[in-house]
Amino acid sequence: MPYLTVGRDAGDIQIYFEDHGTGKPVILIHGFPLSGRSWEKQIAALLDAGLRVITYDRRGFGQSSQTSMGYNYDVFTEDLCKLTKHLNLKRFSLVGFSMGGGEVARFMGRFGTTNVEKAVFISATPPFLLKSPENPGGVEDSVRATLEAAAKKDRLTFLTSFLENFYNADTLLGSRLTEEDLRYSWNIGAMASPVGTVSCVKTWWTDFRPDVARIDVPTLIIHGDADRTLPIDGTARPLQRAIRGSRLAVIEGAPHGLLTTHADKVNPLLVDFLK
Repeated sequence: MPYLTVGRDAGDIQIYFEDHGTGKPVILIHGFPLSGRSWEKQIAALLDAGLRVITYDRRGFGQSSQTSMGYNYDVFTEDLCKLTKHLNLKRFSLVGFSMGGGEVARFMGRFGTTNVEKAVFISATPPFLLKSPENPGGVEDSVRATLEAAAKKDRLTFLTSFLENFYNADTLLGSRLTEEDLRYSWNIGAMASPVGTVSCVKTWWTDFRPDVARIDVPTLIIHGDADRTLPIDGTARPLQRAIRGSRLAVIEGAPHGLLTTHADKVNPLLVDFLK
Protein backbone atom coordinates (compact mmCIF):
# COMPACT_ATOMS: atom_id res chain seq x y z
CA MET A 1 0.00 0.00 0.00
CA PRO A 2 1.30 3.53 -0.78
CA TYR A 3 2.49 5.56 2.18
CA LEU A 4 4.44 8.81 2.43
CA THR A 5 6.52 9.64 5.52
CA VAL A 6 5.85 13.28 6.49
CA GLY A 7 7.56 13.48 9.91
CA ARG A 8 8.39 11.67 13.12
CA ASP A 9 6.68 11.18 16.46
CA ALA A 10 7.38 7.95 18.38
CA GLY A 11 8.16 6.62 14.91
CA ASP A 12 7.56 7.67 11.33
CA ILE A 13 4.38 9.67 10.69
CA GLN A 14 2.96 8.21 7.51
CA ILE A 15 0.17 9.41 5.25
CA TYR A 16 -1.77 6.79 3.34
CA PHE A 17 -2.79 7.75 -0.19
CA GLU A 18 -4.28 6.27 -3.35
CA ASP A 19 -3.54 7.43 -6.90
CA HIS A 20 -5.72 6.26 -9.80
CA GLY A 21 -6.12 7.28 -13.42
CA THR A 22 -3.92 9.21 -15.85
CA GLY A 23 -5.66 12.49 -16.73
CA LYS A 24 -5.64 15.88 -15.06
CA PRO A 25 -4.86 15.35 -11.36
CA VAL A 26 -7.57 15.99 -8.77
CA ILE A 27 -6.84 15.71 -5.04
CA LEU A 28 -9.84 14.84 -2.86
CA ILE A 29 -9.53 15.89 0.80
CA HIS A 30 -11.92 14.27 3.24
CA GLY A 31 -13.85 15.63 6.20
CA PHE A 32 -14.21 14.75 9.87
CA PRO A 33 -14.26 12.05 11.23
CA LEU A 34 -13.83 10.13 8.01
CA SER A 35 -11.07 9.12 5.59
CA GLY A 36 -10.42 8.98 1.87
CA ARG A 37 -13.03 6.23 1.75
CA SER A 38 -15.72 8.90 2.07
CA TRP A 39 -15.18 9.76 -1.62
CA GLU A 40 -16.27 6.27 -2.71
CA LYS A 41 -19.31 7.54 -4.63
CA GLN A 42 -17.32 10.25 -6.44
CA ILE A 43 -14.15 8.39 -7.46
CA ALA A 44 -15.70 6.22 -10.16
CA ALA A 45 -17.47 9.18 -11.76
CA LEU A 46 -14.26 11.22 -11.86
CA LEU A 47 -12.24 8.33 -13.27
CA ASP A 48 -14.88 7.75 -15.94
CA ALA A 49 -14.47 11.41 -16.89
CA GLY A 50 -10.79 10.78 -17.61
CA LEU A 51 -9.34 12.42 -14.52
CA ARG A 52 -6.46 11.26 -12.32
CA VAL A 53 -7.93 10.90 -8.83
CA ILE A 54 -5.82 11.10 -5.69
CA THR A 55 -7.19 10.56 -2.20
CA TYR A 56 -5.35 10.48 1.11
CA ASP A 57 -6.12 10.04 4.80
CA ARG A 58 -5.42 13.01 7.03
CA ARG A 59 -2.94 12.24 9.83
CA GLY A 60 -4.75 10.49 12.66
CA PHE A 61 -7.52 9.17 10.40
CA GLY A 62 -8.08 6.21 8.13
CA GLN A 63 -4.89 4.28 7.48
CA SER A 64 -2.53 7.16 8.23
CA SER A 65 -0.43 7.27 11.41
CA GLN A 66 -2.27 8.01 14.64
CA THR A 67 0.24 10.54 15.85
CA SER A 68 -0.29 12.68 18.95
CA MET A 69 0.91 15.87 17.26
CA GLY A 70 0.30 18.20 14.35
CA TYR A 71 -3.45 18.66 14.38
CA ASN A 72 -3.63 22.15 12.91
CA TYR A 73 -4.03 23.50 9.41
CA ASP A 74 -0.43 24.58 8.95
CA VAL A 75 0.71 21.00 9.52
CA PHE A 76 -2.19 19.54 7.53
CA THR A 77 -1.21 21.62 4.51
CA GLU A 78 2.47 20.77 4.95
CA ASP A 79 1.44 17.11 4.71
CA LEU A 80 -0.55 17.90 1.57
CA CYS A 81 2.32 19.88 0.04
CA LYS A 82 4.70 16.97 0.64
CA LEU A 83 2.25 14.65 -1.09
CA THR A 84 2.02 16.90 -4.17
CA LYS A 85 5.82 17.01 -4.37
CA HIS A 86 6.15 13.27 -3.83
CA LEU A 87 3.78 12.67 -6.76
CA ASN A 88 5.39 15.46 -8.80
CA LEU A 89 2.00 17.03 -9.42
CA LYS A 90 1.61 20.09 -11.65
CA ARG A 91 -1.58 22.02 -12.38
CA PHE A 92 -3.79 19.98 -10.08
CA SER A 93 -7.25 20.70 -8.72
CA LEU A 94 -8.05 20.66 -5.00
CA VAL A 95 -11.43 19.42 -3.76
CA GLY A 96 -12.16 19.70 -0.05
CA PHE A 97 -15.18 18.40 1.84
CA SER A 98 -16.12 19.87 5.24
CA MET A 99 -12.90 20.48 7.22
CA GLY A 100 -11.07 19.38 4.07
CA GLY A 101 -12.10 22.74 2.66
CA GLY A 102 -9.75 24.23 5.24
CA GLU A 103 -6.80 22.48 3.61
CA VAL A 104 -7.87 23.84 0.23
CA ALA A 105 -7.96 27.41 1.52
CA ARG A 106 -4.84 27.22 3.71
CA PHE A 107 -2.83 25.48 0.95
CA MET A 108 -3.39 28.38 -1.42
CA GLY A 109 -2.92 30.89 1.37
CA ARG A 110 0.49 29.45 2.27
CA PHE A 111 1.84 28.09 -0.99
CA GLY A 112 0.05 30.19 -3.58
CA THR A 113 -1.89 29.09 -6.64
CA THR A 114 0.89 28.57 -9.19
CA ASN A 115 0.24 24.83 -9.39
CA VAL A 116 -3.47 24.92 -8.55
CA GLU A 117 -5.74 24.84 -11.59
CA LYS A 118 -9.16 24.80 -9.88
CA ALA A 119 -10.64 24.65 -6.38
CA VAL A 120 -13.84 23.08 -5.05
CA PHE A 121 -15.32 23.57 -1.58
CA ILE A 122 -18.06 21.10 -0.59
CA SER A 123 -19.96 21.61 2.69
CA ALA A 124 -16.81 23.44 3.76
CA THR A 125 -15.80 25.38 6.88
CA PRO A 126 -14.17 28.49 5.28
CA PRO A 127 -14.07 31.39 5.43
CA PHE A 128 -14.72 31.69 9.21
CA LEU A 129 -17.27 29.56 11.02
CA LEU A 130 -17.62 31.62 14.19
CA LYS A 131 -20.84 33.60 14.57
CA SER A 132 -20.27 37.35 14.75
CA PRO A 133 -21.94 40.60 13.68
CA GLU A 134 -20.10 40.19 10.37
CA ASN A 135 -21.19 36.54 10.09
CA PRO A 136 -24.63 36.25 11.71
CA GLY A 137 -25.23 32.88 10.07
CA GLY A 138 -22.20 31.30 11.75
CA VAL A 139 -21.96 28.94 14.73
CA GLU A 140 -21.95 30.16 18.33
CA ASP A 141 -18.63 29.89 20.16
CA SER A 142 -20.35 27.94 22.96
CA VAL A 143 -20.90 25.06 20.53
CA ARG A 144 -17.14 24.51 20.35
CA ALA A 145 -16.81 23.77 24.06
CA THR A 146 -19.87 21.53 23.99
CA LEU A 147 -18.54 19.45 21.10
CA GLU A 148 -15.05 19.16 22.59
CA ALA A 149 -16.45 18.07 25.95
CA ALA A 150 -18.71 15.46 24.33
CA ALA A 151 -15.86 14.03 22.24
CA LYS A 152 -13.59 13.81 25.30
CA LYS A 153 -16.20 12.28 27.60
CA ASP A 154 -17.48 9.50 25.31
CA ARG A 155 -16.03 9.61 21.81
CA LEU A 156 -18.04 6.71 20.41
CA THR A 157 -21.40 8.03 21.62
CA PHE A 158 -20.38 11.46 20.34
CA LEU A 159 -19.75 9.96 16.90
CA THR A 160 -23.21 8.39 16.83
CA SER A 161 -25.04 11.65 17.48
CA PHE A 162 -22.65 13.67 15.32
CA LEU A 163 -23.13 11.43 12.29
CA GLU A 164 -26.90 11.27 12.68
CA ASN A 165 -26.90 15.07 12.47
CA PHE A 166 -24.24 14.98 9.74
CA TYR A 167 -26.60 13.03 7.47
CA ASN A 168 -29.96 14.40 8.74
CA ALA A 169 -30.80 10.79 9.55
CA ASP A 170 -34.15 11.69 11.08
CA THR A 171 -35.45 12.81 7.67
CA LEU A 172 -33.29 10.96 5.11
CA LEU A 173 -32.86 7.48 6.61
CA GLY A 174 -34.70 5.03 4.38
CA SER A 175 -34.73 7.34 1.36
CA ARG A 176 -31.32 8.83 0.58
CA LEU A 177 -29.51 7.25 3.53
CA THR A 178 -29.19 3.63 4.65
CA GLU A 179 -28.33 2.06 7.97
CA GLU A 180 -25.23 0.72 6.24
CA ASP A 181 -24.14 4.24 5.28
CA LEU A 182 -24.34 5.30 8.91
CA ARG A 183 -22.56 2.17 10.14
CA TYR A 184 -19.79 2.56 7.56
CA SER A 185 -19.10 6.16 8.59
CA TRP A 186 -19.24 5.30 12.28
CA ASN A 187 -16.78 2.44 11.81
CA ILE A 188 -14.34 4.72 9.99
CA GLY A 189 -14.66 7.40 12.64
CA ALA A 190 -14.41 4.94 15.53
CA MET A 191 -11.04 3.68 14.29
CA ALA A 192 -9.57 7.19 14.08
CA SER A 193 -7.13 8.53 16.66
CA PRO A 194 -8.91 9.57 19.89
CA VAL A 195 -6.39 12.39 20.27
CA GLY A 196 -6.84 13.44 16.66
CA THR A 197 -10.63 13.32 16.93
CA VAL A 198 -10.75 15.76 19.84
CA SER A 199 -7.96 17.93 18.46
CA CYS A 200 -9.63 18.34 15.06
CA VAL A 201 -12.83 19.70 16.62
CA LYS A 202 -10.80 22.71 17.75
CA THR A 203 -9.63 23.42 14.19
CA TRP A 204 -13.12 24.08 12.83
CA TRP A 205 -12.98 27.63 14.17
CA THR A 206 -9.81 28.49 12.24
CA ASP A 207 -9.98 31.88 10.52
CA PHE A 208 -9.40 31.27 6.81
CA ARG A 209 -10.28 34.76 5.63
CA PRO A 210 -6.67 35.76 4.86
CA ASP A 211 -6.22 32.50 2.91
CA VAL A 212 -9.46 32.93 0.99
CA ALA A 213 -8.38 36.41 -0.04
CA ARG A 214 -5.49 34.86 -1.99
CA ILE A 215 -7.64 32.49 -4.06
CA ASP A 216 -7.54 33.55 -7.70
CA VAL A 217 -8.37 30.33 -9.53
CA PRO A 218 -11.75 29.10 -10.85
CA THR A 219 -13.71 28.01 -7.80
CA LEU A 220 -16.87 25.96 -7.32
CA ILE A 221 -18.71 25.89 -4.00
CA ILE A 222 -21.26 23.13 -3.34
CA HIS A 223 -23.45 23.18 -0.25
CA GLY A 224 -26.76 21.74 0.91
CA ASP A 225 -29.45 24.11 2.12
CA ALA A 226 -30.35 21.61 4.88
CA ASP A 227 -26.80 21.42 6.33
CA ARG A 228 -27.13 21.43 10.14
CA THR A 229 -23.42 20.96 10.82
CA LEU A 230 -22.10 23.92 8.83
CA PRO A 231 -25.08 26.12 7.98
CA ILE A 232 -24.93 27.52 4.47
CA ASP A 233 -25.53 31.13 5.52
CA GLY A 234 -22.44 31.09 7.75
CA THR A 235 -20.12 29.27 5.37
CA ALA A 236 -20.84 28.85 1.65
CA ARG A 237 -22.61 32.15 1.05
CA PRO A 238 -19.90 34.35 2.62
CA LEU A 239 -17.27 32.18 0.92
CA GLN A 240 -18.86 32.82 -2.48
CA ARG A 241 -18.89 36.55 -1.80
CA ALA A 242 -15.22 36.45 -0.78
CA ILE A 243 -13.89 34.66 -3.89
CA ARG A 244 -14.27 36.76 -7.00
CA GLY A 245 -15.89 34.88 -9.86
CA SER A 246 -16.71 31.79 -7.77
CA ARG A 247 -19.91 29.84 -8.35
CA LEU A 248 -22.20 28.56 -5.61
CA ALA A 249 -24.29 25.47 -6.36
CA VAL A 250 -26.96 24.91 -3.69
CA ILE A 251 -28.40 21.40 -3.45
CA GLU A 252 -31.94 21.52 -2.16
CA GLY A 253 -32.66 19.36 0.88
CA ALA A 254 -29.07 18.13 1.13
CA PRO A 255 -27.46 17.63 4.55
CA HIS A 256 -23.82 18.09 5.49
CA GLY A 257 -22.93 14.58 4.34
CA LEU A 258 -24.16 15.10 0.80
CA LEU A 259 -21.29 13.14 -0.77
CA THR A 260 -23.24 10.08 0.31
CA THR A 261 -26.86 11.20 0.30
CA HIS A 262 -26.81 13.35 -2.85
CA ALA A 263 -24.01 11.86 -4.94
CA ASP A 264 -26.38 11.97 -7.93
CA LYS A 265 -26.40 15.78 -7.62
CA VAL A 266 -22.79 16.33 -6.56
CA ASN A 267 -21.06 14.14 -9.15
CA PRO A 268 -22.32 15.89 -12.31
CA LEU A 269 -21.33 19.25 -10.81
CA LEU A 270 -17.83 17.99 -10.04
CA VAL A 271 -17.29 16.31 -13.40
CA ASP A 272 -18.57 19.28 -15.38
CA PHE A 273 -16.34 21.70 -13.47
CA LEU A 274 -13.15 19.62 -13.28
CA LYS A 275 -12.90 17.91 -16.65
